[in-house]
Amino acid sequence: MKKLMLGVSALCLVAFMSCKEDATAKIKSENVAEAAQRDANSGNFASVSFEETEHDFGTIKNGTPVETIFKYTNTGSSPLVVSDIKSTCGCTVPSDWTRQVAPGETGEFKVKFDGKGNGVVTKSITMTTNTERGAETVRIKAMVEGDPNAPMQPAVQQTGGTQSIMQQPARKYSTQPGHEGHNHD
Repeated sequence: MKKLMLGVSALCLVAFMSCKEDATAKIKSENVAEAAQRDANSGNFASVSFEETEHDFGTIKNGTPVETIFKYTNTGSSPLVVSDIKSTCGCTVPSDWTRQVAPGETGEFKVKFDGKGNGVVTKSITMTTNTERGAETVRIKAMVEGDPNAPMQPAVQQTGGTQSIMQQPARKYSTQPGHEGHNHD
């Protein structure tokens, strides 16, 4: 037991004696200046403003692809970095975006919508950015008309003059954000 205590004491003595060097002597002054500059700018976020935050394609026929370009300006004092752009579903595809925008400069991205749906269709497109909120959202909207020559769905069978609830097909409605008016029949 004495040998164990003696060994632990010797180990602690060696550990404390090896730290005699002055840690402040290892700090480089240029690193301190760079850190001070970074800390001073840490509250300066990039800020973005859009020419339009919602684009309305108007009335389109079902299956007619359409596209638009969203333009945005960096109104902040730091460079704007757009790391990703995603939409709420695969029928809306953002592409070709400006990844870095200097203060006062503008950038843009293209959005293609496949034009499928029924009725009013609204889709959200989210940009992942270095703004204070971290994400910016724009929307597209269209009134999608069904094909008048499309075959009609079969009528519900009637039994004895009354309609049976059990014979009605179940309708599926999307509950995901951005899928409003987008039925999945």
